[in-house]
Amino acid sequence: KLAEILIEQGCPARIRLDRDTRWVGSWTAKDFPSPMLRFLLCLGIDPRVCPPQRPDKNPFVERYHRNFKYECQLIEKPVDLNSTREVNQRYVRFYNFERPNQAITCGNQPPRVKFPDAPCLLPVPETIDPDRWLSTLTGRTYKRRLDRKGCFQLGNQTYYVKQNLCGQMVLIWVDGQKKQLNVYASNQKLIKTLPIKGLQNQRMNFQEYLDLMCREAVSTWRKVQSCTARY
Repeated sequence: KLAEILIEQGCPARIRLDRDTRWVGSWTAKDFPSPMLRFLLCLGIDPRVCPPQRPDKNPFVERYHRNFKYECQLIEKPVDLNSTREVNQRYVRFYNFERPNQAITCGNQPPRVKFPDAPCLLPVPETIDPDRWLSTLTGRTYKRRLDRKGCFQLGNQTYYVKQNLCGQMVLIWVDGQKKQLNVYASNQKLIKTLPIKGLQNQRMNFQEYLDLMCREAVSTWRKVQSCTARY
């Protein structure tokens, strides 16, 4: 659905979203960005993820959800997908063209009355660098404890450091420009430099890249559900 909206409307400079694990993966941010966040970054869109327990940082969407619930859903009471789509389309037009909006920017006018001309957004690119998201992670650090084989996991990949360091904590510094990980010991000594695994290392057309991200998103969500069921 997100891809369909971007294809239809174009790519905004940024998108603000909440910390739902369906969008951002692990809310702890202890791993590489989720497939959805990487998808946005590779399109040149800055994903602004709200801080924990701060719905006020996402006010526009939260307020719309409330309006939609009390002004549409609880009144129309759709019973299936088709009726939900039908009442949603009617409400979207009512919200944009008829309902006075109390936001400061709208001045008590409907959004499309106050702003009749929608902004012109850049279209989705025909080809994409699927590894572009890495450049935004340069300087990001992760902590990992090496397992009994001297390995750690990051981004669904296993990296070997040194077996004689098993059980020790290491600091991993991301160099997105060189596409590598610099592994440091607790004394800040560089132990090893590792190439980042799982990269595509070539440009892809949009549909090919979208299919790849959809497969990764399904795989990630299954892992989230598996962990939830386990605990």
